[in-house]
Amino acid sequence: MTASASGPRQPTIADVARVAGVSRTTVSHALNGLGKVDPRTRERVRQAAAELGYRPNLRAQRLRRGEAKAIALASSMPFAVAGGPSRLGFYMEVAAAAAESALSHGFALVLVPPVQSGSALYSVDIDGAIVVEPDAADAAAAQLRERGLPYVALGRPMAPDEDVPYVDLRGGRVTELLLRHLHEQGAARPALIVGSGSRHSTVDAVAAYERVAAERGWTPVVARVPEAGGEQAGYEACAALLAEHPGTDAVCAMVDAFAVGAVRAVQDSGRSVPDDVMVATRYDGLRARTCEPPLTAVDLHLERAASDAVDLLLRRLRGDTAAPTVAVSPEPAVITRASSLRNREAGGDRSR
Repeated sequence: MTASASGPRQPTIADVARVAGVSRTTVSHALNGLGKVDPRTRERVRQAAAELGYRPNLRAQRLRRGEAKAIALASSMPFAVAGGPSRLGFYMEVAAAAAESALSHGFALVLVPPVQSGSALYSVDIDGAIVVEPDAADAAAAQLRERGLPYVALGRPMAPDEDVPYVDLRGGRVTELLLRHLHEQGAARPALIVGSGSRHSTVDAVAAYERVAAERGWTPVVARVPEAGGEQAGYEACAALLAEHPGTDAVCAMVDAFAVGAVRAVQDSGRSVPDDVMVATRYDGLRARTCEPPLTAVDLHLERAASDAVDLLLRRLRGDTAAPTVAVSPEPAVITRASSLRNREAGGDRSR
């Protein structure tokens, strides 16, 4: 390579063709898996490229193919419940795993802030998207449909006319496991706190709670809380719930921000956690682990779920007609902590 005032000249496709003794078209096909190239020739081209330190012009490739080589992660969940003050929560855990999986396939991940009407999602240069727990009238999903971009859902989509691939986060099963744990610890009158929207996690949780309540003879007590209110909304909902239903001995708050607020409400009412009122939540994140007392929560296997969502989307982008439309997350696991352990000998802190 020749040097210039600005540094060494970067090798070009013409240099690779010269060293390998083939045409530039053959180099392009060999390095990009295109056309019919003899395996020995393909290997010779790759060796020449490696020796020269050749790197393809990704921008030029994208322009030729009409691809952005980027996918978005989007949700209409406000940061008050999806991220929290530190911005480290459910949404960011999904983002980290999805970014790693996407990059392994040559795609960048664009992280989109909570999507509302008028969002800049319309102008983001992407090939498709993963929508996290879409609501029935989800703004992110609506904008993607308007742009004609394919997407998959992390969590069962709730729109009645929506037919998109999704990863099943098993919301009903998660609720059943939490209620079983609370029952084993002595709960006789557990209440449920959920978001006021219609995401799968809310709809499935309410259905499972009402089913278990009927089986065990509990009187259902359900509080629906606006997501944007975050921890304070959970506090206010739990305080009102305890005042109206003083016999409540457990609170299953499906959003971790609500659960942290519920713990404060229980303590401010003069009761103790867990001896008077147990508290458990769905997502085993930073809030659950740093709450005092630490919150019993559920391992949702989000790393696997995010990877599965990326795979579903990329297969859809490739036009893979044999691709599954649903990926089911592994069996969720309850992580028991002090917020619900009355019978200390029957359980223990299994936090990681």
